[in-house]
Order: sequence, then C-alpha cells, then structure tokens
Amino acid sequence: MLSAALIYWTLHGVSPGEVADRLAHADPFLFAAATFCATAIFGLRARRWQTILEPVAGKLPLGALWRATAIGMMVNNVVPARAGEIARAYALTRESPVPFATSLASLAVDRLFDAVVLLLLALSALLDPALSASDTLAGRPLSSFATGAGTLVFVLLAGLYALVFFPTQLLRLFELFARRVSPAVEDRGRRVLQTFVEGLSVLRQPGRFLAVLAWTLAHWLLNAAGFWLSFKAVGISAPFSAAFFLQAFIALGTAVPALPGFFGVFEYMSVQGLAVYGVSQEQAATWAIGYHLFSFIPITLIGAYYFTRLGVRLRDLQPSTDAAA
Repeated sequence: MLSAALIYWTLHGVSPGEVADRLAHADPFLFAAATFCATAIFGLRARRWQTILEPVAGKLPLGALWRATAIGMMVNNVVPARAGEIARAYALTRESPVPFATSLASLAVDRLFDAVVLLLLALSALLDPALSASDTLAGRPLSSFATGAGTLVFVLLAGLYALVFFPTQLLRLFELFARRVSPAVEDRGRRVLQTFVEGLSVLRQPGRFLAVLAWTLAHWLLNAAGFWLSFKAVGISAPFSAAFFLQAFIALGTAVPALPGFFGVFEYMSVQGLAVYGVSQEQAATWAIGYHLFSFIPITLIGAYYFTRLGVRLRDLQPSTDAAA
C-alpha cells in the first residue's frame, strides 16, 4: 500500500508521454554504461563477502559467492520485505560448508559497512558548495538527516562490537532470559548466537576491517558512477557528489519494507533527493524510472538463472533456512 501511494505521488502531475519521450531521447551509450556499473557492483559485493567470511570459512570460491549474491538481489526484486538477504545466506549454504547463522551474521557486517560508507560519502556531498548543509529536505535541514544516520550507525556498530568482544556476558544474559521460556529455546538459541558471533570475526582484525572498508568504498563509488552517467543520459546537470547524496538518501528509504524491487520508494526518494539540486519533478521521475528499470533487469535475470540451477523454489527457502540454522 505504501509503495503504491508513493508511485502515485511521484507520478502525480507528470505526463507519462513526456517521460517516455525523454527516455526515448536519452543517450543509450551512457545508459548502457550506467547499467554496466549497476550490475558490476554485485561482483564487488561478492568479493567483499569473501573477505568478511575468510576468518571463519577460509577463502571461499568467488563463483559461489557471486551466485549467492545475484540470487539474493533477484529475490529482493521479486519478493517484498528484503527476503533476498535470507535467500542470499541460504544460497551460499547450498554451495559451501558455511552454516546458515554464520552466513547471515556476515551479512549483518556487510550491511554495516554499507551504512558507514554511504554516510561518509553523503557527508562529503554536504561539503560540496553545490549542496549546503543549511538546505532543507521535507522541511528538515539536511544536517539533521546526517546526524540521525550517524547515530544509527554508531548504535549498530556498538551493538556488533559488544557481541564480538563480550560474547560470554551476552550469552549469559540470553540464557537467563531463555531459561524462563524453555530449555529447548535456550539450547537452540545459544548455538545460533555462538555461530552468529563467529560470523562477526572480521571486526576483530584491523587489516581485514580496512580491506572490507576498501571493497565497500569501491562498490559505492562504482554505484555513484552509474547514477551520474545516467544523470547525463537524461540531461540532468548535477555534480558527481549529487550521486553520493542520492544513493544514501535512497538507501534510507529502501530500508523500509516495500514492494518487490523497491518500486515506488525508489522513485519517491529519487524525486525528493534530486529536488535539493533543483531538478524538476518530471526530469527526476524520468531518471528514476529509466535507471531503476535498466538496473533491475540484468541482475534479476542473472539471479533467476542461478536460482533455477539450485533447483529450489521460493517457498522452499523458509523451512530450508530453519534447518540450516
């Protein structure tokens, strides 16, 4: 319902014919380059995942990680509520000895690094003269968004590091709570929590931490390049830093459960974010629709192919993941 309302709001007052005409006259070579960037980022994400998992699983084959990553994004694109994260962790367990809980914990680290780097790049955009921290978005100063995001990242980081460095104390707290519920819950929960903590091992090693940070930075710089190339393809004149700001702003919106593929939320956040740079609603909607579709199709087809090769169905994921845990 929320996504449908956002699609309506985004396209309200925008001529579909005008949007189609703008897309028809967009530069196909720039859009092709942007599509390549939007697809290649998943290869970088798979390589980063390899580094995250190496302390507990050794150096896993990059092919298995790439296939699991593609499957996860495909499921996100066709199933609501970010079910792709579960599918991605499950797909890896089908091709490697990594336990499901460890795989899922590594994705918590994966998302943590995304949040940190997106925030840092968004803050760099605020330093660009083209965008002032005193500007407002939805009636609020941009600096307030940065402060809120920074607080969220700090809380998440503190929670994960508490699990890494104080696992015994946290396990005892869990046992005291779970014991009141049932011994079976206590035993199963302890095993899952211990395996989850193992998946956070990368946070213990400064060198590996920096390596994951570097892969994350490469991922989001390439994604920003795709945004900026597609800006140019539809005639949007915005600085490269606008892509830094916009990708962080869109990520904030897509954190909320929505339609598969984040349709509606992506377009709404795009129009709102580009308005800060003086881009009209019609031009921003043209970019959002075009970029979203061109970036959606390749990884969805690739992921569907690998998903089919696994020989599973979407309804198989929930019981299988339970068993894997």
